[in-house]
Amino acid sequence: MDLTTDFFTLFQLAPRFRLDLAELEARYLALLGRAHPDRFTCADARTRRLSMQMAARINEGCQVLKTPLARAKYLLHLAGHDVEAGRDVPMEPEFLAAQMAWREALEAARTGGDLPALERLGQRLERELQARYQALAVHLDDQRDFLAAAGCVRQLMFLEKSRGDIDDARAFLEDGGA
Repeated sequence: MDLTTDFFTLFQLAPRFRLDLAELEARYLALLGRAHPDRFTCADARTRRLSMQMAARINEGCQVLKTPLARAKYLLHLAGHDVEAGRDVPMEPEFLAAQMAWREALEAARTGGDLPALERLGQRLERELQARYQALAVHLDDQRDFLAAAGCVRQLMFLEKSRGDIDDARAFLEDGGA
């Protein structure tokens, strides 16, 4: 195995956003079974080291490919678009205004101890995430529009952060606000 092989090639998958996660898991287990360090405990030091490096690469690849946002960023990276470097590209004012409204609603629910409002906000966010991920799949797989996909990924980064913030606020309220 080549440690520089991209993750799609490593798992013998087409470089697409829409992936069969069961197929990824099966290929992951097969690869890891062949490269796992436990199989090389009696081998020389170089072979053991290479086995550990390959196992780490296989684990990293599986984590990237099974996580939608990470997979999208990776596809954009392979296409020569670094989403992280484009942070200075202005966001749409409507999206930023919506983000401010989400933050205000989240803070109001959290400080007011309103778990049902927080649950409703979380449900709305999940619907928004689902719609954006579907749009992202069209941009990446169907249209091959990497610029539009990059904009979508940047928005998803905000939304995923909001998901984490809602989860944190939910846990805070469920623990009695302590």
